[in-house]
Amino acid sequence: MSTAMTSWAAMLFLPFVVPIALWVVWSDLSRMKIPNKAVMALIIVFAVVGLFAFELNDYLLRWIHLVVVLVIGFVMNLGRMLGAGDAKFAAAMAPLVALPDAFLVLTILAVMTVAGFILHRLARSMDWVRATTPNWESWTRRDYPMGLSLGTTLITYFLLAALTGA
Repeated sequence: MSTAMTSWAAMLFLPFVVPIALWVVWSDLSRMKIPNKAVMALIIVFAVVGLFAFELNDYLLRWIHLVVVLVIGFVMNLGRMLGAGDAKFAAAMAPLVALPDAFLVLTILAVMTVAGFILHRLARSMDWVRATTPNWESWTRRDYPMGLSLGTTLITYFLLAALTGA
């Protein structure tokens, strides 16, 4: 059975997870796309660092999280509730989340989605912000760059786990 994320495991992952999450945030804000390379990078980080962070049984079971979230994301994408990049990145995040922490991560995601949506809409209404980032596609699109919420959720989860052991 999967155990909650330990501080030690979170600290092992943090230096790798944060740059990937920030890449996803930046890319989705600027181009409304989450690069497949970012998805693959996160999966590779789990594949390698996970071997050192978790017991083998837990590590192997966490791969199931990826499959389950990918299927859910695929269905949500078919229903136009979620972009394909969002679904793939959420699936890549899934093995990094301990099953007992799932509610915590979903709560963080809900908060980050509401806060991100409000802040994104406020920022795009400010001329000086748009002038600083004139070519960002998310300023002109109706849909919301969910990578902003996914990336900040991942960073927040790992920071909380590093500080408190989630």
